[in-house]
Amino acid sequence: MRRAARSTICCAIGSALSPPACPTSSSPMPDPLARLIGELSRLPGIGPKTATRLAHHVLRTPREDAERLAGALLEVKDKLFHCSRCHAITAEEPCSICTDESRDRQRICVVEEPFNIAPIERTGEYHGLYHVLLGALSPQRGIGPERLTIDDLLARLEGVEEVILATNPNVEGEATALYLARLLKARGVDVTRLAFGMPVGGDIEFTDEVTLGRSLAGRRPL
Repeated sequence: MRRAARSTICCAIGSALSPPACPTSSSPMPDPLARLIGELSRLPGIGPKTATRLAHHVLRTPREDAERLAGALLEVKDKLFHCSRCHAITAEEPCSICTDESRDRQRICVVEEPFNIAPIERTGEYHGLYHVLLGALSPQRGIGPERLTIDDLLARLEGVEEVILATNPNVEGEATALYLARLLKARGVDVTRLAFGMPVGGDIEFTDEVTLGRSLAGRRPL
């Protein structure tokens, strides 16, 4: 009797101390919301917290707003591409800058990314052509010359007198500029570098028009 009672008491105590059964789902977050947050987190500069806020904002907006956003994303992928000449983003082939006969075709301004073109255009100081590298040299990230559009740039040098290197004033941008300068000088082209008035490690994309315009006007031989 004592053994049976002791066994019953032990079982009761064990049941009381045992943790509650786990819920059937490991997370209270619905799968569609988790997937949306995961996809948003993959965007540059978007961390998990920001992605979560954006996802909940989408949930709160009317369906037609979400459909417009989805439509804009698909339209960008369906209708835009890189110009075969300069590698800028365009909806026509070649792009409007490459086909503009009023542009100075003796000068090419080299930038890292397509979105670096707009700030330079807004200065009103430059009227030549562009070439987009689609990146910068970065051994740490495994980006060598073959990953950039350098060969396409070299193929465009006929009739060009000056190449302006407008890569960003950071370690990768400076290394890319020096590498390109050696290649271009060997082909008899004048090479200049923007006279940056912004701190080292900055980005052309976020430079104000006045500073960028002065950098263009005061560019120096490299």
